[in-house]
Amino acid sequence: MTKKQGWTPQQIKDISGKTYLITGANSGAGFQATRILIAKGAKVVMLNRNSTKSEAAIFEIKREFGHDVNVSYINLDLADLNSVRQAAAEILEKVPQIDALICNGAIAQVAKQELTVDGFESQLGVNHYGHFLLSGLLFDRINASYGRIVIVASEGHKMGLRTIQFDDMNWDKSYHPNKVYSQSKLAQMMFAYELQDKVKATNNNVKVYVCHPGASNTSLINEKANFATRLSWGIMVKLGVAQTAEKGALPEVMCATQEDLKQRAYYGPTGFMNFGGPVGECELKAFVLDKPVLTKLWALSEKKTAFSWSL
Repeated sequence: MTKKQGWTPQQIKDISGKTYLITGANSGAGFQATRILIAKGAKVVMLNRNSTKSEAAIFEIKREFGHDVNVSYINLDLADLNSVRQAAAEILEKVPQIDALICNGAIAQVAKQELTVDGFESQLGVNHYGHFLLSGLLFDRINASYGRIVIVASEGHKMGLRTIQFDDMNWDKSYHPNKVYSQSKLAQMMFAYELQDKVKATNNNVKVYVCHPGASNTSLINEKANFATRLSWGIMVKLGVAQTAEKGALPEVMCATQEDLKQRAYYGPTGFMNFGGPVGECELKAFVLDKPVLTKLWALSEKKTAFSWSL
């Protein structure tokens, strides 16, 4: 991959017949990733919580690429571990091969503390615990498929504590939308790098990659964000600092399809402040790989989701 231009979908080799699962795929970067993969002949199963939006997204994909393309959806709400379990059971029943699970779905900048039905702070619950459980339930199928798990992180992981606040995971004492979002994205990354270690130690076949979308104009910043966040984001979009959702989708598609990538790495736009620019390898900060924190977070995540991985 040439550094100047960066990775583009033109570099995708033959993926016809391969199957990709994408969480949060009915809008934003997840929808654009679906479009790119479908255009290259792959099958995509979208994992979304909103059936109306999912049907509209499928209609749009079929209108663009033809009615015989293989795109479908399974209902999944990452904020509800019971929904994750039900979705995983349906996936295992209907999807014989998983070439990549792309953990794209996320919520961000929730202005006031909200809890999921399982009692987790909402951003940590959706972004980390939901994907931790889903990946664990599907791991054996992905492993048998020699597949991948792609974690879509965020540059926001650098903007908080730079570690996990184990003594107050729900931020009951000092809730702050940005710090909590940062924590949830850091947790996702730490999960991925710990999973890499576990896969290597047990000689399994799954590859795990971590990427970020840069500053992309998606629906991630919505009415749940406070006014100041929405205003500053709106200005970034108007000034053209935020790139398109399609460009934001490129890192996750690259991590799902490209053959010669390092796993112990962090991919995404490499331009000014990693907001946009050519897609390639970004700097992976040392605090993300703090082994005692990785190990502790994994054990806690197994306990909170009531799921023990077979690794």
